[in-house]
Amino acid sequence: MTELVLTQQRDHIFEIILNRPDKRNAINMALFRQFDTAVTQANRTPGLRAVLIRGEGKAFSAGIDVSNLLGLAGEYGPHWQQRMRRITDDFQAVLTRLERLELPTIALLHGYCLGMAMELALACDIRIAAEGTKLGLPESRLGMIPDVGGTTRLVRLVGPARAKELIFTGRQIDAAQAEAWGIVNYVVAEDELLAKAEELTAEICLAAPLAVGMAKRVIDGLSDVDRGLQLEGWAQSQLFNTADLLEGAQAFMMKRPPEWQGK
Repeated sequence: MTELVLTQQRDHIFEIILNRPDKRNAINMALFRQFDTAVTQANRTPGLRAVLIRGEGKAFSAGIDVSNLLGLAGEYGPHWQQRMRRITDDFQAVLTRLERLELPTIALLHGYCLGMAMELALACDIRIAAEGTKLGLPESRLGMIPDVGGTTRLVRLVGPARAKELIFTGRQIDAAQAEAWGIVNYVVAEDELLAKAEELTAEICLAAPLAVGMAKRVIDGLSDVDRGLQLEGWAQSQLFNTADLLEGAQAFMMKRPPEWQGK
């Protein structure tokens, strides 16, 4: 089986590496399953103090592989569009497991971090972006919403007004704007990404590991993430039965502007 996600341990650091560079690390079902396995592996590895997540090649990840939607029938049956709550639950569960690691998680972003890739990054504790990185949640331009925690976690991070602007427009923003909005913690040169993450990890290691883990639990517990995820799943299950979703997907694949019908 192709290794779409690589892992390696360096002392107290566990690295998870998206490894589909020929597709800009676009997320398909196989990659997402391997990512989930890597998260489980990190959770079971003793002695760790941080998990770093990065991507091989020219981008962290361009987001979900849209052609992957065509494979949902094989995964969930011919009436998969009527099972969107179950599908969304399955996808959300992976990033929830990532978020609930008691270890600090740091996403190292470069190139592109779009759609589900940004939802993955938002499930991490800290984000470091290379200069020029493009970030965004373009789902509304396909007739969908960010439903794998993106809506819920972006609101928690930047507040409703900024989240609405980014999600309503589906626009991409650069790393500098993302830092100004509080989406990323640091912006550095691309060749300094790993060094900055290691520097931050070294500083975290000065603190007691149990205290760090408990602090993460308390901070994350201040927001009602579970309710937000339920609302995302409900909304997406409605949208997947609309003509606009079909039009959005077809327009994307054909590289043409969509003609929205509002139904």
